Amino acid sequence: MDSSETTIEQSSEGGSSTWIATSNRGFGKLAANELQRLFGRAKTQSLSPGDVFRFEVDVSREEAIRRIREQEPIFVRHVQPAMRVIPIGEDADELLAAIRSVVAEADAPLRGCKVAVQARKAEAPQTPKAPIQPIDVKRVADEALTNAHGAIPVVRDMEYVVSVYLAREAAYIGWSTPEENLSSWSGGAIHFRKEDADISRAKYKLMEAEDVFGIDFDRYHSALDVGAAPGGWSSFLLERGLRVTAVDPADMHPSLMREHGFTYLRKNAADVKFEPDSFDLLVSDMSWDPIRMAELVKRLLPSVSRDGLVLTTVKLMHGKAFATLREVTAVMEPEAKLVKAKQLFHNREELTCLWRKR
Repeated sequence: MDSSETTIEQSSEGGSSTWIATSNRGFGKLAANELQRLFGRAKTQSLSPGDVFRFEVDVSREEAIRRIREQEPIFVRHVQPAMRVIPIGEDADELLAAIRSVVAEADAPLRGCKVAVQARKAEAPQTPKAPIQPIDVKRVADEALTNAHGAIPVVRDMEYVVSVYLAREAAYIGWSTPEENLSSWSGGAIHFRKEDADISRAKYKLMEAEDVFGIDFDRYHSALDVGAAPGGWSSFLLERGLRVTAVDPADMHPSLMREHGFTYLRKNAADVKFEPDSFDLLVSDMSWDPIRMAELVKRLLPSVSRDGLVLTTVKLMHGKAFATLREVTAVMEPEAKLVKAKQLFHNREELTCLWRKR
């Protein structure tokens, strides 16, 4: 392949690196601001309306990965390195051939490894008259991985990821580990299979939090679900074998009433009180003013054992995300320490926060 077909970004030793970052729709500006603060200076360019952007920083790939993992941004849910950039022309077959060649020449220890190809495309139309689809990219990349590297193409449980992002004018390609990408899912978009028994989509937030925060719910025994109705979080915790006490003046789903280990208090959370150390887990997903939510949860913290886990959502009602999080943290401390805050794929105008009871 001649140099006109593929632009090679500076190597990791060259003191700069280029990335593709993904946030939830409408939060790209906040995500870009976080990266600006993290790196002091970062050039950004939107690639898809509101959620995917390119950013360039004056540090190596290794240094960028270290900073991102040590101070993980709240609103960036996925990053991928852009180690090769292929301009997109009119010929789809030529573009696929270029992608195959780049993957075949990848300078990564892929031999014998399980490698996932994650290909995405921007919402804006591509330039070729016959646009290629992500499945076309996966096909040619899998062939190159198998033939050139002796790698094992997989979808899950991968050791490496080959990422391809198809923007309007260029295809961005890179290879990395899922940990370096902040997620093993393409674009950090975690999809769960909907079950007929699912009470609400709120359950998926808790399932995603388990993955993103590395929570082992099997270690916990008794949970307090504050503002629980209709019961999506309670149902998940019951499935995981916990005893659950749900507090909410609204109706819970009828199916929960048959569950062993489930207690329902039809009350406002402000009107209940529990013995100290009654629970080792407290969860709350209330659509309330975030400060009122924090004050209510804090009042119930004595019922949580020392080092117990607290998982809450923080609604971003006033458009001041970072200020809201600081205010909520000020309310919760020192009784609870913020371990991590993240806008998950299943969050909308909110964050999910993990706290540790002191």
